[in-house]
Amino acid sequence: MTTFTLPRFDKAKVLVVGDVMLDRYWHGATSRISPEAPVPVVRIGQVEDRPGGAGNVALNIAALGSAAWLVGATGADEEADSLQSRLRAAGVYCDFTQIPGVPTITKLRVISQHQQLIRLDHEESFEGLSGDMIETKAVELMKGIGAMVLSDYNKGTLKDFPRLIALARERGIPVLADPKGADFKRYRGATVITPNLTEFEAVVGHCESEHVLVEKGQQLLRELGLEALLITRSEHGMTLVQASGEQHFPARAREVFDVTGAGDTVISILSAALAAGGSLPQASALANIAAGIVVGKLGTSTVSMPELRREVNRERGVECGVVTPEQLLVAIDDARSHGEKIVFTNGCFDIIHAGHVGYLEQARKQGDRLVLAINSDASVKRLKGNGRPINPVDRRQAVLAGLEAVDWVVSFDEDTPEALIHQIKPEVLVKGGDYTLDEVVGAPIVKAYGGDVKVLAFLDNCSTTAIVEKIREERQSGAENIQPELAG
Repeated sequence: MTTFTLPRFDKAKVLVVGDVMLDRYWHGATSRISPEAPVPVVRIGQVEDRPGGAGNVALNIAALGSAAWLVGATGADEEADSLQSRLRAAGVYCDFTQIPGVPTITKLRVISQHQQLIRLDHEESFEGLSGDMIETKAVELMKGIGAMVLSDYNKGTLKDFPRLIALARERGIPVLADPKGADFKRYRGATVITPNLTEFEAVVGHCESEHVLVEKGQQLLRELGLEALLITRSEHGMTLVQASGEQHFPARAREVFDVTGAGDTVISILSAALAAGGSLPQASALANIAAGIVVGKLGTSTVSMPELRREVNRERGVECGVVTPEQLLVAIDDARSHGEKIVFTNGCFDIIHAGHVGYLEQARKQGDRLVLAINSDASVKRLKGNGRPINPVDRRQAVLAGLEAVDWVVSFDEDTPEALIHQIKPEVLVKGGDYTLDEVVGAPIVKAYGGDVKVLAFLDNCSTTAIVEKIREERQSGAENIQPELAG
């Protein structure tokens, strides 16, 4: 099983070479059918431009915090200016060869009520573009990069694949290609290619089983001198094929809204993860998660680092609930990346009563996320004496994690949670009971870095110790039944 870890994307440098294009969207309302033809009339209210093709690949890489360089060809027109301005604003370094008299490849989509009604393509072949123009620019940018992506859309920008691949591999640079067409031979020597199942079967023939798919994939590896194939298989997920074996990644999408740009996302995450030092299985697992995010969006989209981190946290099981201290730190880091304020409270919480529930609801309102740290069994015994806790730590955690107000439950073995507070550095430290602010454990720590410390009151007549004493008294008096209100 692949361990989901996020590499240091901010340390990755990736060069993208390929077919750049502009994805233009016209958004508008539709309320009637045209009297001229049986087609809807769309009243355009918004025009949106997004980089597409190799531009979307570079944009996805930059969205992760990685350095992205982009080499490609455009026309000398308004669309090229729009494309470059958006890429540069996102932190992508662009080195385009402009061909006068040829339009920048533009795909115009008309959208109404979140549905694509029609796509209009503006493109001509780049007949005036020589392979040397692109190769020269690419070689100039190869120094110091961790991976190179060949983003091939069959538009004529990439004219000499073998030469580009050889130049990169001579420098020890992994080369990734998103293939198009039925001629995979032009990708010979690449590190990994990422065909979808239709593209793969167009080259190797129909694969009637998993075994046949892997067998044909490994044969293709040998024929083309590849290290790996990452085959995207729609609702069946992805399959990574290497000489040593295969690994399958199930589909992650909750709802498929639009598959536009999903292939760009896959190769972007894959290349950035490899450039950051990740392994192919790890990089493939992350690419699979990212693809599940992007198909839930409309149009050509990117996956940001906070989005990817949140999905990875779900895989780790730290989105909410009972966590270890290590998992908690990861989850809090993700929450803060979304601008959320962390509230921290602690206690034994041996027998959960109405006072606890009301207090925790108040505590949660002090911020966006509530961390509840509870004493371990040994810690409770030291504080409360023999016979406590009544409920072991796993049961206490299970009940507390089920409360709507609580995001994460973590236990600690020490007498106080000061070590956890030092690690977490909550924005708000909350304690319930008759304490002064100076008496709250951890208050000096939180105040030292500018956090808030608050004391909230428990509900009247609610006390675990009082409940336990009442039960003992009833037993000692020989009562056969505990009062109904205490049994709950």
